[in-house]
Amino acid sequence: MRVRDIMSTNVEACSGQDSLQAVASKMSSLNVGSVPVVENGQVVGMVTDRDLVTRGLTQSAQGNISQVMSNNVVTISPDASSEEASALMSQHQVRRLPVVENGQLVGMLALGDLAVQQKSDQSAGSALSQISQNHLH
Repeated sequence: MRVRDIMSTNVEACSGQDSLQAVASKMSSLNVGSVPVVENGQVVGMVTDRDLVTRGLTQSAQGNISQVMSNNVVTISPDASSEEASALMSQHQVRRLPVVENGQLVGMLALGDLAVQQKSDQSAGSALSQISQNHLH
């Protein structure tokens, strides 16, 4: 199974110039915990609800997303296999991967997307187990 077959294509993104409050509102209305940060169609960061709390509230609620986002974003190609995606998630301890093709954001792949695929259940379960264990320590 390829990433393009199981990724979400309706991906909401934000800009590094967006306010923390605007992105928090977007996350709330979409019921999501992370949003890719995009400039000119290219992924330049990721911001999570945890980033907003741990970095945003402890620094300044008046800042913008570029001040609290993660810059080292791991992305994946839509042509990658679900096994490759699972391995990347496990290796980098992330639950979501922006899907990038020709430098442009084309989708988002969540660990849950992998779990629903019968062939990927074992690899997704293994990735989730490893991610969860490392977050508990």
